[in-house]
Amino acid sequence: MNPFSFATTAQILCESGSAAQLGELCKLRDAHRVLIVTDPGITKIGLLNDVLPTLAKAQVAAEVFDKVEADPPESVVLAAVEQAKAMQAELIIGFGGGSSMDVAKLVALLAHPNCTQSLQDIYGVGNARGQRLPLIQVPTTAGTGSEVTQIAIITTGATTKMGVVSPILLPDLALLDADLTLGLPSHVTAATGIDAMVHAIEAYTSKLKKNPLSDMLAREALRLLAGNLDAVVQDGQNREARQAMLLGALLAGQAFANAPVAAVHALAYPLGGHYHIPHGLSNALVLPTVIEFNAPAAAPLYAELAPLIVGRALVPGDAESLTEQLVRALGELSPRCGLPSRLRDAGVPKDALEMLAKDAMLQQRLLVNNPREVTEADALAIYNLAY
Repeated sequence: MNPFSFATTAQILCESGSAAQLGELCKLRDAHRVLIVTDPGITKIGLLNDVLPTLAKAQVAAEVFDKVEADPPESVVLAAVEQAKAMQAELIIGFGGGSSMDVAKLVALLAHPNCTQSLQDIYGVGNARGQRLPLIQVPTTAGTGSEVTQIAIITTGATTKMGVVSPILLPDLALLDADLTLGLPSHVTAATGIDAMVHAIEAYTSKLKKNPLSDMLAREALRLLAGNLDAVVQDGQNREARQAMLLGALLAGQAFANAPVAAVHALAYPLGGHYHIPHGLSNALVLPTVIEFNAPAAAPLYAELAPLIVGRALVPGDAESLTEQLVRALGELSPRCGLPSRLRDAGVPKDALEMLAKDAMLQQRLLVNNPREVTEADALAIYNLAY
């Protein structure tokens, strides 16, 4: 066994209806002034309407910052930090998808009274230091796993993103409440669910930090995610399946936070940066072709995952045969869930593929984790196969 370390969120609460406990959970942390970081869609559909009264009942003063957008830019982070400082927030709640939770992590750090670092100071691995405010994360999609990861991704230019990676960003509490996901549209449910499956698959085949704990979490995540994805896409009110998806996404998040993702994400990021394709869909578009590319180096590992995803339809065979069945099953996920399955169907022009391949090469922090080396020519070939 190779040496490894494993870190995750200190506490996990997995219970339908548990968002009603947020007020008391804040009081337990001696917080009387709280900033909720979310997006305008959450406030528009009234998802906070039942939460805010529970905070007031617990005598916790809450303000809402609801200007988070997909692929959040630095200006959004800084505006949220200013609001947190102005109200002297004592605790931050990230409430929403991965973008809201990522911004909440940075706000908890940068709005701490003793913080001397700027946003520019903390980009990269291990540069964020010092103290942060208590942080509770409440995911409203089953996808990113941000509630248990130590990374926040921010858009720094027209098409570029940077990450802040530090154990300081690991939240104090992840609260999983299926009731908050019941109204999620089927296409968002599908894309975020496949995103979580990618996290588990890439963690299981991660080259440098794969370990027994992340392996165990990745397998259980895939069992939950693959076993419930169709149910939540077909019936968004299936509370039991929704809760299982939230737990699956969290377990996948724990896995990839400790055994990092690789080429699927590296090739997905340019799709989001240039064409604003949602992250989960970007991953889904390149997932089957990346696995095909990786098969010569990782077929035995993919073969171990195949039964969890293919299920009863699996035909016994060698590692190559099982990997082929896995690729086929993953390729069928998007069309079955009503998502585009080819780059051309997602609005990516053919003449952009060379540019995308160049951009993918900038994601070396991810590509080093891939089980097979990826060159620019390889990336272009993968994009072409996915087109």
